Amino acid sequence: MDTTKFENIVFSKEEYVAKIALNRPERLNAITREMEQELTEALAEAHRDEDIKVLVLTGAGRAFCSGGDVSENMVEEYGGSVQKVSDTFHHVYQGVILQLFNLDIPTIGMINGAAAGLGFDLALACDIRIGSENAKFMVAFTKMGLTPAAGGAWLMPRIMGLAKAAEFIYTADLLEAEEALRLGVLNRLVPAASLEQETTALARKISQNSTLANRLAKLQLHRGLDTDLGTALEIGATCQAICLTSEDTREALAAFREKRKPIFKER
Repeated sequence: MDTTKFENIVFSKEEYVAKIALNRPERLNAITREMEQELTEALAEAHRDEDIKVLVLTGAGRAFCSGGDVSENMVEEYGGSVQKVSDTFHHVYQGVILQLFNLDIPTIGMINGAAAGLGFDLALACDIRIGSENAKFMVAFTKMGLTPAAGGAWLMPRIMGLAKAAEFIYTADLLEAEEALRLGVLNRLVPAASLEQETTALARKISQNSTLANRLAKLQLHRGLDTDLGTALEIGATCQAICLTSEDTREALAAFREKRKPIFKER
């Protein structure tokens, strides 16, 4: 396993699967601007490294991520300036959410514990989420006199529906693991003892596909969120044409006929 140790995260790679672990367990992995910068660097590396086919995001210790670190008070730092606080929030926390959401390979959130506030947004920005019975989610912002500002108000309705998203945003009630599974926030709910094993197995299964096919499938999923069916069909036709002219698709079709596993060369 190839591991890069930052100050606040651990970035590792093994068998085409990269893993980012938020690593401030003593603070329940609360995100600081320093951690945000490290996340930015790790996500950029996951994008650049052609050997990485799937990314897993998780937290060290008993929490996934408790949100932004409240010890960093941007209002006091900028003298109460709305514009300066807004600009900082946009470039710091929102940037990571957008970078994770737009990463062109499949992403899996391994939810080992509480995901609150910004931590909930990070989990929602992953393509797939697998959690244990210890997983729990909370918007948290409204209880602190704040509003969602890092993607939750956009992501939640698309995952759990508008009415349920409104309920959890307005009340900031705790969303427990079983209800999270029922609402689609979790794709799978597994025992804590097998969470890492189950997540790794899924990541490796996905990594066996052609990277080109996975990336174009993700592109269609994301573009389809904000377009009509006709446009989505046009995008799908273009993506299919790209696949059909690739060596990997020819290899996949040959392997299917010959009843063997394909050997992809990522071209």
